[in-house]
Amino acid sequence: MHQSMDLVVSARAAFAAASTAAELENAKARFLGKAGAVTELMKELAGLPVEQKKTRGAEINRLKQAIEAELQARRAALAEAELKAQLKAEALDVTLPGRRPAANGSLHPIGRAMERIEAIFGSMGFDVADGPEIETDWYSFTALNNPENHPARSMQDTFYVDVNDAEGRPLNLRPHTSPMQIRYAQAHARKYAGQASMPEIRVIAPGRTYRVDSDATHSPMFHQVEGLWVGENISFKDLKAVYLRFVQAFFETDDLKLRFRPSYFPFTEPSAEIDMMFGSGPLQGRWLEVSGSGQVHPQVIRNMGLDAERYIGFAFGSGIDRLAMLRYGVGDLRLFFEGDLRFLSQFR
Repeated sequence: MHQSMDLVVSARAAFAAASTAAELENAKARFLGKAGAVTELMKELAGLPVEQKKTRGAEINRLKQAIEAELQARRAALAEAELKAQLKAEALDVTLPGRRPAANGSLHPIGRAMERIEAIFGSMGFDVADGPEIETDWYSFTALNNPENHPARSMQDTFYVDVNDAEGRPLNLRPHTSPMQIRYAQAHARKYAGQASMPEIRVIAPGRTYRVDSDATHSPMFHQVEGLWVGENISFKDLKAVYLRFVQAFFETDDLKLRFRPSYFPFTEPSAEIDMMFGSGPLQGRWLEVSGSGQVHPQVIRNMGLDAERYIGFAFGSGIDRLAMLRYGVGDLRLFFEGDLRFLSQFR
């Protein structure tokens, strides 16, 4: 019994003398290792009578447990000391003033332009439509009266993905936001199906679009806003009035003119390109193309789920990036997407 107490005292002293975890493990081996003092005592049991083995074995187990308790206590003390040292070395003075960021973030100029467009058309009673950027061939082309051989369907103009739609055609990254107009109009038609009359459809569809094109005025990913107004008595006159009011509000000037040039689009008939000319400023006197437009084709009206003999309307599509370039005087479209803070910080 005295030998056991002496071993516990010796182990406690050896563990206390260890100042690191490695030293503690070395001290542990002297008492609890394969060649340690406790192990040697266990080996002596083999030469004892059975009755003495039980008594001596129980005594050795208590000795082992006492030494292990001393070991765990020292481990905890070393861990606590290490934590305190670490906290002291990494102390943070919370009374110091905070560090301000070098510069505050701000809305991207394209985001600014998009918010402005939505606010302007919202004041004229237009909803804002949203929809998927990965589209089916039907919504991107067929619903818009694009023939099977239309160049826009080719790999040279449209990005396709390796997944097919229900018709077996590959899905595409939408080349325009027109599919959102079709989806919105279809939902509107279903909502009022069977009723004697239907409220007019007034909606804009802003968002990202994708085409295989890249230069100073074109990007493979760009932003577009399309507008649609369908009712029982909507004319080209309404298109001119709405678009004129829009550009006057967007550019904050009445000193500009619009010109409608005959053009061709599969989804409108008749169709027109819209040009704008400022009466003052650095772009004074120059006609600038800003939008395509036209009266919605009867087949597109039918694809919306509406009666083409009853409903008529107009549509237009404008490049938001182009409008932002004109508003902010930016000469190269690529600057919007390069992430250069020297450029973007001008719009804070």
